[in-house]
Amino acid sequence: MASIFSRIVAGEIPCYKVAEDDKYFAFLDINPMVKGHTLVIPKREVDYIFDLEDEELAGLHLFAKRVAKALKVAFPCQRVGVAVLGMEVPHTHIHLIPLQRESDMLFSNPKLTFTPEEFADIAKQISDNM
Repeated sequence: MASIFSRIVAGEIPCYKVAEDDKYFAFLDINPMVKGHTLVIPKREVDYIFDLEDEELAGLHLFAKRVAKALKVAFPCQRVGVAVLGMEVPHTHIHLIPLQRESDMLFSNPKLTFTPEEFADIAKQISDNM
């Protein structure tokens, strides 16, 4: 069975898309740690990031870099943090998290909630800077 992320890429499950090309996809985390928390994935479903082919891994990071730059413009921050945990969904993904302080990156922090309209606006602010 396809992962939830593959189903998002296929359009079977809605998301707040930020960016997409032929190989990679970026969308908002629906349980964000901070405003703008974005997930970047390869469209090809691979569970573990280091099982990606070298060029695919490099491409994923270059795509994430473009998203991170747009994220930093949309939501000015000290840095855009990068995390690869990969335990909760069996599909490689990179978390991009706008940071004002290191503690913004603690996954044990309470998650934020936004309305669908707020999520849509956040995604648009990022994608407008791509």
